[in-house]
Amino acid sequence: MAEPLFTRVDRSVGSLVGDVIEGRVGLPDLQRPFVWKDSDVRDLLDSMLRGYPIGYCILWESPDDQEEKKTSIGLNQKSYEQPKELVIDGQQRLTALVSAIYGVEVKDQSFGSRNIRIAYDPIEREFHTWDAAVAKDARYIPDVSEVFKAKRENRTSVFRRDYIKRLSESNEKRGKAQLTGSEEAAIEDGINELLNLETTYIIPILTISNRADEEQMSQIFIRVNSGGTKLTEDDFIMTLLSVYEPETRQRIEDWCEASHTPGIGTSYNALLIVKPSHIIRATVGFGFGRGRLRYARLILNGRNLETKETSVAQREKNFAAFNDALDKVLNLNDWHAFINALGEAGYVNPGMVSSENAIPLTYAIMLIAKHRFGITGEELQGVARRWFFMAILTQLYTGNFESVFEQELNAVKGLPDADAFRLWLDAEIGARLTDDFFNVTLPNEYSKNRASGPSWNGFLAAQVVLGSRVMFGTGTVAQLLAPASSGDKKSYDKHHVFPDNYLKGGIYSSIRDCRANFVALKYQKNIEISDDPPITYVAKLREEHGEEAYRAACVENALPEGFESMEYPDFLKVRQRLMAQLVKRAFGRL
Repeated sequence: MAEPLFTRVDRSVGSLVGDVIEGRVGLPDLQRPFVWKDSDVRDLLDSMLRGYPIGYCILWESPDDQEEKKTSIGLNQKSYEQPKELVIDGQQRLTALVSAIYGVEVKDQSFGSRNIRIAYDPIEREFHTWDAAVAKDARYIPDVSEVFKAKRENRTSVFRRDYIKRLSESNEKRGKAQLTGSEEAAIEDGINELLNLETTYIIPILTISNRADEEQMSQIFIRVNSGGTKLTEDDFIMTLLSVYEPETRQRIEDWCEASHTPGIGTSYNALLIVKPSHIIRATVGFGFGRGRLRYARLILNGRNLETKETSVAQREKNFAAFNDALDKVLNLNDWHAFINALGEAGYVNPGMVSSENAIPLTYAIMLIAKHRFGITGEELQGVARRWFFMAILTQLYTGNFESVFEQELNAVKGLPDADAFRLWLDAEIGARLTDDFFNVTLPNEYSKNRASGPSWNGFLAAQVVLGSRVMFGTGTVAQLLAPASSGDKKSYDKHHVFPDNYLKGGIYSSIRDCRANFVALKYQKNIEISDDPPITYVAKLREEHGEEAYRAACVENALPEGFESMEYPDFLKVRQRLMAQLVKRAFGRL
């Protein structure tokens, strides 16, 4: 049998939480948004008081070859300069306990600070989330952290007497009977039962050896947790960044936070709420020419990616390169120019981006073009436009996308100059967007049911690029797709050219949702058309808008002239080809 990679050392709540406060156990979640509701914290404390299990915590021994660099994480003014163990699983539970017992502030979803206040009724042994009514009710201790604080300051008896006095005065004001001796005894028992959680409630702990790599760690995690949740590279990378490079971690998280909300001089954009993994992927791809996220963890551990040797000196070198690349990745001018380029490629709405990884990976390609090959200005924008359009349309970065990106970066490494890069870029795009793709593959995509997916979004993007107007309307598809134009109800509908109810129940019912049977239309116009057959509603619209508008609508929406009189299967065959050719025409504009 292989030597075990873990040890089972159970700890009391007080011991484990105390280790977090002292800095022996690193808890990065104290610096990240706390996603639990106060009611979740209340339920956690209630489970503990009732003696119910609350699950394992998994700790990972800190690597022992970089002691001089490690820094404390979570709280300031700790006894330990660096954590000896890192919390891998159970971070939210431990954060809840640290906040509830020590009154430590947590970060909310907007990265603001807040206190978790859980009230406690020592007579009924009940917890309650804090609110104004609880604050006025003398039965409750409004914040359990005050009880634990009194214990740490050796004034539990004073705290208990003050509570009894306050409750007695409240009863007197309300005309209720004074507390009996048995009730005062119940209060003492209830407070003691709460305080005893620190010493009597035991949390099962698995401590994983620092010899375990991330795959072994994930396997341990999966086999301990019946849900089969897999630890992500993000879990490892952000935990290690918190230990070894907290300032770098903070820069990344600040950038991600700023992507949520519009503001001057921020990373906000309408296409993507940026995650740390997006930033790290772009940085490792651009700065190290590596396409797999796991290389970031190896960099943090001081791995020479060529010789595969690990050392402190190499770690310092890696981080210098990482931070240099990060500076360029976080350059706001480049970032917003890139986002604008994606908009020029027709992708103006987050719902159109079927693969969020395509954004950071294309960004890395653009940064390589700029900083390694000196491509700038409109040509650089063109690199981003064309590559992203191709990547989304062909689903380049779905499935085993890390291997694809790795192969691309390996190919770029050997290119001698900008001309070679241009040839490579054209060859890569040309190998995917071939004549067969536009004549066979893409039309076949439009023969499938449901107006969704990369091919449909590519058609909408193409209409944006070409400035197409919505069918029988003056507004453009771009205007209707813009995020600001949509509230709870989208500004446009996916209109069935041959209406759904018109086809339903007939011989073509099974293909009524074919992608080639859809067109973007103002939802008001869609309501107006209702279930009328094409021969009926088109006649009305031609009379209303005129023949020139009808012909323009057909061209701009890839509809064959006279479609309203065509048999449905014939219409689909023709329109599938027209849609694909419209996409090809738009790509030529990029």
